[in-house]
Amino acid sequence: MTKEEKTDTQQIITDAKAEKTVFVITGLSGAGKSYASSVMEDSGFYCVDNLPPDLIKQFVELASRGRSNDFRLSLVCDIRGGKRFNDLFLALAGLKKHGISHRIIFLEASEKILLRRFSETRRRHPLDSGSIKDDIAKERELLADVRVRADVIIDTSTYGVSRLKEHMMEIIDSDSTEEPMNVIVSSFGFKYGLPEESDLLFDVRFLPNPHYVPELAPLTGQTKKIQNYVLNSDVSKDFHKRLFDFIDFLLPNYVTEGKSQLTIAFGCTGGRHRSVTFTELLAAHLKSKRFRVMVEHRDLER
Repeated sequence: MTKEEKTDTQQIITDAKAEKTVFVITGLSGAGKSYASSVMEDSGFYCVDNLPPDLIKQFVELASRGRSNDFRLSLVCDIRGGKRFNDLFLALAGLKKHGISHRIIFLEASEKILLRRFSETRRRHPLDSGSIKDDIAKERELLADVRVRADVIIDTSTYGVSRLKEHMMEIIDSDSTEEPMNVIVSSFGFKYGLPEESDLLFDVRFLPNPHYVPELAPLTGQTKKIQNYVLNSDVSKDFHKRLFDFIDFLLPNYVTEGKSQLTIAFGCTGGRHRSVTFTELLAAHLKSKRFRVMVEHRDLER
């Protein structure tokens, strides 16, 4: 580093707030990285797409000038950078040494969805081997280490643009006083298959089922009527208490171990009543504990 470069970096650090954070959007091609970046740009972030990792330091220095009180920087970095992409963590570690932290947002989707998206847009995959299916598999393999070290993982398989925007806004608006871990609480219906990614999965099909009550069947677990019905039994109340005590024990220990994201899934038969009820209840509970919480109801509209 030259004397001039060192002076510039020191000035940036002097002006910076302690909570200065650079957002890095990465993940699979076709998973929605460009749209996620546009959401951040619309929210006032200074964004750049397809930035080689070895230019991250220069980007942060240039973009930070005059922004000491409004440090909102985001970049998209992925395999389009070729071999230079391998230097991502080295570049981010360099920022950390200068008091600038980072959050990695990793976007992915199922193979079926990615194939459909490439077919609809007629875009070439960045790896362009001649087989998009092989390219998707290879890219997933190349990004495995990045995915493991990501702070937030978003599976956009079932997302429209509005849901992705909502999810990104939840990440952007996360309060800095919250616990340093993202918790995704989701509901699903077993009849539609298990969720691909979940750290903790609870089967709540043993609880009272509102589906068999004609006036309750059309409602969902987001309503008080359904929640009251599901919880109105001794076994439900006992499960509720034991579950929340268990989660309250687990999460601080995960935080201590450095886990940055946890996905908790609740499943019932159709994914509309019991699983939604406990997803909503746990999400509210964890928010009261100052965790960053995102809620997903996979099968609510089926």
